[in-house]
Amino acid sequence: MNTNGTMVKLTGVRKIYDTGKVKVEALRGIDLEVRRGEFMTLVGPSGSGKSTLMNILGCLDVPSEGTYEFDGQRVDRLPVNQLAELRNRSVGFVFQNFNLLPYSTALENVELPLVFRGLGARERRARAIELLERIGLGDRMEHKATELSGGQMQRVAIARALANNPPLILADEPTGNLDTASGREIVDLFEELWKAGHTIMIITHDPNLPMRTERTIHLRDGRLDDGVA
Repeated sequence: MNTNGTMVKLTGVRKIYDTGKVKVEALRGIDLEVRRGEFMTLVGPSGSGKSTLMNILGCLDVPSEGTYEFDGQRVDRLPVNQLAELRNRSVGFVFQNFNLLPYSTALENVELPLVFRGLGARERRARAIELLERIGLGDRMEHKATELSGGQMQRVAIARALANNPPLILADEPTGNLDTASGREIVDLFEELWKAGHTIMIITHDPNLPMRTERTIHLRDGRLDDGVA
């Protein structure tokens, strides 16, 4: 896969949560580079810091210490409004629990990020239809989320993540609520998206998923395990 330059660069990243009574160091000096076009997994036991790292990579949070560069731009210095703008433009999220609006149609769920972007109704609809057809749900776009199977809901979530054509897709346990066959289909879809040029990181407990990706990052106790990066 063509990897044209560094997309993400973390240097000495620490994240400390201060509850007032105790300080919890969730990340302890992370150095990591992700190149454009990579397909990778982030693995580690519960409490290893995976969610914290994903939140920082996805611009949902900022480091307590260290630097984060996204396409050469210092993210850790951005004010909240600019951080949100970068996140909406550059990162697509896929979650274990799908996070769909249950009584909205697949089409309406995929359109939602485009509403926040300010696109007109006709353009939003055309883009959402294109994405749903691309991921194999062209015949389900008028179905409400509650009328879809788990695998279909995750496909809608992936289409929604692609709505703004972000350069980076972060998937947090995307197969965690699916049966084996549906999970395999979702990973197949991620592989197709990677081959189409997307940079994808899957956060997972599934020991089989790393065998499907180019690269695996191991996180343990807030550190990259054995220096793997």
